[in-house]
Amino acid sequence: MILAYDFFQHALIGGLLASILCAMIGTYVVTRRLVIVGGGMAHASLGGVGLGAFFGINPLAGATVFALLVGWGVDFLTRRQVREDSAIAVLWTFGMAVGVLFAYLTPSFQRDLTGYLFGDILAITTGNLWFMAVLTVVTTAYFILLRNAIQTIAYDRSFAVTQGLPVRWLEYGLTILTALTIVCCLRMVGIIMVVSLLSLPQQTAALLTRSFGGMIWVSAIIGFLGIVGGLMVSYWLSVPCGATIVIILVVFYIISRIFTTLTLFVSRRTDR
Repeated sequence: MILAYDFFQHALIGGLLASILCAMIGTYVVTRRLVIVGGGMAHASLGGVGLGAFFGINPLAGATVFALLVGWGVDFLTRRQVREDSAIAVLWTFGMAVGVLFAYLTPSFQRDLTGYLFGDILAITTGNLWFMAVLTVVTTAYFILLRNAIQTIAYDRSFAVTQGLPVRWLEYGLTILTALTIVCCLRMVGIIMVVSLLSLPQQTAALLTRSFGGMIWVSAIIGFLGIVGGLMVSYWLSVPCGATIVIILVVFYIISRIFTTLTLFVSRRTDR
């Protein structure tokens, strides 16, 4: 029985923690329309991975630093009249170029690069799980204590400023949590697809519920089901798990879109 194996148990626990983390952070990111910024942070983190490998430090630590620098860098540039999409493009491509260059300069690391690009949820260690657990607790506390302020910023940042909320400091905190969440999920789906965990379950949840809190709960459930489904399909068919998780999440979104469209159509026909 596959559940008897430690690596599969670690994968399930990691999937649960990642689902909760991404549900909170992803709901903010999607509601605030920052998915492309999250994608830039994720892809640019490759620069930190490459530098970490080259200088002999933990690649995930390097990825965290790069993700943070990109998140803050986009904010810095957009406040200086640089278009947001242009700022993201510059930092995104720079980070990936740096990562590829230093990975090339570290021949012994090149075989491990695939794991960071595409993920390997079955390689999650006990240390990874502890880090994810601590981050989940911290993020949950942050969202519980500051829920109203975070929700206000997510829906209307300008209004939040007029209400005297410490918007800038709250955004700094959310950027840090987003970067750490991205790094936590690299082991699961990789740099290339990590943004999917921050967007697909949340966009699906947005079709099924209209409240900020409801999106968090529903997206956590959808995310976990997608991860478990991806694990099982990967095991049965011997295919990459990260890609399978993303495909299943896309299928969930398509089914939900069809369901809500048909429900709306039937409702309108009934009203007539």
